[in-house]
Amino acid sequence: MDAITPLFTISATATGGRNGVTETSDQALRAELSVPKAMGGPQQPGKITPEHLFAAGYAACFGGALDYVARQQRKDASKAKVTCEVAIGPRSAGGFGLAVRLGVEDLSLAQAELQALAEEAHERICPYSHATRGNVIVELRVHGA
Repeated sequence: MDAITPLFTISATATGGRNGVTETSDQALRAELSVPKAMGGPQQPGKITPEHLFAAGYAACFGGALDYVARQQRKDASKAKVTCEVAIGPRSAGGFGLAVRLGVEDLSLAQAELQALAEEAHERICPYSHATRGNVIVELRVHGA
């Protein structure tokens, strides 16, 4: 495992599991949680799941990684739209697992150019991509001009 030099650290505490509350230590984020009906829960309106949080974080992080890679190559991907779909379900080996689909769209860049930038961001830069590699199936779909 590669060591890191921390630039930023944040913690979050959850109480009550998937039907509870989670909040960051700086109180910048507080979310009420509810298990979706598809997983046997009440799916209460206005409440989210851990998968909501993971999808939002991964999409934002990947967008930043994509922009970083583009700037290194003197290109602009700052307006790229990154959509992250997170699925949860039972694993054949038992327990539950995640699958991710990352959609990257930027019609200001040629398809091949955007594909190369997205692949480099995924392989080399994005910490969420590093964390999921070998643990979560991640499908990358790119749509450029």
